[in-house]
Amino acid sequence: MKARYIRISTPDQKLERQLIKQHTGEKLFIDICSGSIPFNERAEGQRLLKDMDLNYVSVHAIDRLGRNLLDILMTLQHFDDHGIKLKVENLGIESLVDGKPNPAFKLIVSVLANIAEMERNTMLERQREGIDIAKAKGKYKGRVRGSKESREQILAKYPTVIKRLKEGQSLRNTAKLCDVSLGTVQKVKFTLKKESV
Repeated sequence: MKARYIRISTPDQKLERQLIKQHTGEKLFIDICSGSIPFNERAEGQRLLKDMDLNYVSVHAIDRLGRNLLDILMTLQHFDDHGIKLKVENLGIESLVDGKPNPAFKLIVSVLANIAEMERNTMLERQREGIDIAKAKGKYKGRVRGSKESREQILAKYPTVIKRLKEGQSLRNTAKLCDVSLGTVQKVKFTLKKESV
């Protein structure tokens, strides 16, 4: 059985680019989450890893599996251990050739996984630098540590979280779909409960 794994970071991102080479009969596994979340902690990632019928998995690019080198290598090891061939489409390369590990695949994927991890670290570093510059200019808009937001501010700030909770989504799914922390979702849910009392 063939499968295709797709990951987008936010619900408003488009899937089309990752579906261009989709084949009829492929099982689809689609996660909406940050690439920093380990593969085995994602809802669809877990489902894919537990699916014993799979022998072939396609991904558009290696960073769809994650942006952490160790996590990607662990996922690849799981595929190897279970005889699952992985195809990375933007490279046109497969993990197994005639049932044996492809050494070129491992080398290329290790380099690309390392680059994905470096890109994420660079992005976070730029974000921290931007915050530091904004603080130095007195323009930082972050909440003052120890201050509290009013109920109205919390509810106005997270309309998509409220929408997902009202749809009956779990706390974890809501956090993934809205790209916020689990703590934020818990805070919004608590605030909603207080409003209805």
